[in-house]
Amino acid sequence: MSVNRLPVPNGAAPSRVWFITGTSSGFGRAIAEQALAVGDTVVATARKVDSLADLTALAPDRVTPLRLDVTSGADIANAVQDAITWHGQIDVLVNNAGHGFVGAAEETPEAELREMLEVHLHGPVALTRAVLPHMRSRRTGAIVQMSSMGGQVVWPGFSAYCAAKFALEGYSEGLAAEVAPLGIKVLIAEPGAFRTGFAGAPLRFGAPIPDYREVLDPIRALIRDMDGTQPGDPAKAAAAILAALDAEHTPLRLPLGLDAYDAIASRLATLHTELTTWQPTSLATDIAP
Repeated sequence: MSVNRLPVPNGAAPSRVWFITGTSSGFGRAIAEQALAVGDTVVATARKVDSLADLTALAPDRVTPLRLDVTSGADIANAVQDAITWHGQIDVLVNNAGHGFVGAAEETPEAELREMLEVHLHGPVALTRAVLPHMRSRRTGAIVQMSSMGGQVVWPGFSAYCAAKFALEGYSEGLAAEVAPLGIKVLIAEPGAFRTGFAGAPLRFGAPIPDYREVLDPIRALIRDMDGTQPGDPAKAAAAILAALDAEHTPLRLPLGLDAYDAIASRLATLHTELTTWQPTSLATDIAP
């Protein structure tokens, strides 16, 4: 079942209202442009509304720019209410805002970890809670959680980032089972390396500890060098997300990119091998009949 759209007169194509966070660039911008291309309306949010001027210019009558800091409960409540007041509905919520951090677990300050969780977990949770009463009342809607292949696979230096994404995926899997009977879809997108700003200037690094340099220095160099050379095309990812939402059976998880697909498949195979290897030990811990 595709996401329901409100009927419109004269046989015109119905349109959805998208509420997208982090719309100034990257996946947020690509998804917004794809939604506009199919005739939908976009509530585009960012911490700096000025960064949305060029997007608004693409379709001034179908783009509503809003300032939103996803770590602010007041901002979230106001933005969601404004979107519903102005457009009458929110059909698709896309939780996309985020940033990256690279550093060993011991190199990650507590404040950095907490901020990572605020932006990548608590923000999406708060936005989801804000739109659910509206979606429940209409018995339709979709929530897109922009996770990462780092929501299933972890590399050295990404413990904080992956902790937030793993948590978001666990939350979303439980959420999906709860809201499916109410006509609401949940889609977890898991992109690999795409040509967004993730590896650019906004990426933050922990202060190196010498004992970790042998493992972490190659990771830091790889991330710095990949900016602008990533294999993934954000426009194609956006098109894949729209196609998944419109499919009769929308997947819960959608890896995006060959690197994401291969990394997740490899991890699942490793988990299966470990599970079966240790099966006798696992089963031996039950109370004997």
